[in-house]
Amino acid sequence: MLLKYTGFPEENEIVLCTVTNVQFHSVFVKLDEYNKNGMIHISEISPGRIRNIRDFVKEDKVIVCKVLRINKERGHIDLSLRRVNENQRRGKINEVKQEQKAEKILEFVAKDNKIKTEELFDKINPIAMEEHGSLYEFFEEVVDDKADFKKFKLDKHLAEQLEEIVRQRIKPPIVDIEGTLSATLYEKEGVEIIKKAFSTIKGTEGLDCKYLGGGKYQFRVESDNYKDAELILKEAVSKVEKVLAKADGVISFNRD
Repeated sequence: MLLKYTGFPEENEIVLCTVTNVQFHSVFVKLDEYNKNGMIHISEISPGRIRNIRDFVKEDKVIVCKVLRINKERGHIDLSLRRVNENQRRGKINEVKQEQKAEKILEFVAKDNKIKTEELFDKINPIAMEEHGSLYEFFEEVVDDKADFKKFKLDKHLAEQLEEIVRQRIKPPIVDIEGTLSATLYEKEGVEIIKKAFSTIKGTEGLDCKYLGGGKYQFRVESDNYKDAELILKEAVSKVEKVLAKADGVISFNRD
């Protein structure tokens, strides 16, 4: 990865590391994004008793750790592997993969224009990081028409090619939300009433409804942004509840 942070990470920061040396009571790693070294004590490898530390880590293995303590004067960084939960681990791996994907785009365009990838990266990344959070997030905003390459004062052909490749390779993020509607109707025509209720939302873009059994119906919405997804779900549930409310019964909706 071309991305390298200066200085030290923050305490409690989640970082990507590569194992460099495994000893009996400790593991030494390289913090890939900071080009610094750190240590994980055996007590921070995994909960419970550890018989063989190599059952958990080996040299050259890439792991996700949490920063515990930093001694800048000595250059010591204490890390933990066991305090990283699965969501944090997945989030960090996804973040790194996105960064690598963004850098691959720069590499492709730089090679095609016979310039160094590092040179193009240094022109774009600092501003992208400062104004958008990351290179990949900047590319996402380009795809969403919220940003462009004009601010970087690049050659016109280079800027146009970058935008074209970014739009080809970066897809808008998909938001997926779900909820379950429970309906118990006491009327003889209950089935027909339910059919009528769901006919009011038939064909709603991004909405999928599925019968789960036992009077439960799953609502699932996919959209390219959370706000729109929430609105689609809210309006769909409201339409169905409006029809069902006229019948004798019990209706409830819960977000999954």
